[in-house]
Amino acid sequence: MSALGYCEGDLCNRDGCEGVIEIEKVENCSCHLSAPCWGHENADMCCPDCGWRAADDPLCVREIERIGLGDLPYVQTKPRVLDPTKIDWVAKLHSGCSMIKEGVFPLGTSREEVFAAVKGTFGGHFESFDEKTGRFKYIAYTD
Repeated sequence: MSALGYCEGDLCNRDGCEGVIEIEKVENCSCHLSAPCWGHENADMCCPDCGWRAADDPLCVREIERIGLGDLPYVQTKPRVLDPTKIDWVAKLHSGCSMIKEGVFPLGTSREEVFAAVKGTFGGHFESFDEKTGRFKYIAYTD
């Protein structure tokens, strides 16, 4: 099987689709006022032939890249594709003393193996662990 496309210009390859991945068209662009506009910053990858969208794909996630605490606090994210051939996750904000680790693992991987990889400094617990789909959500206690 050929690799699935996730980046602009890649061949889609989903269920035999021969479409090319491109960035979604943006409506109500306001780049002329303040570039880049919200629409362009949050545009996702899509395949116009089969209708696939990165926002609807469980392997496409937005990962925290930077947290700014200046005059206006903000969280900046960047898109990333999770790799289901290994234990892979994205960290999300949860509370002052915990974080969410949501991700994927190869089918057949035990709960204990995933726990060893994502365990927080002070432990944690699985909110979900699906052996059939290879997806998990773990709350890690960090402080």
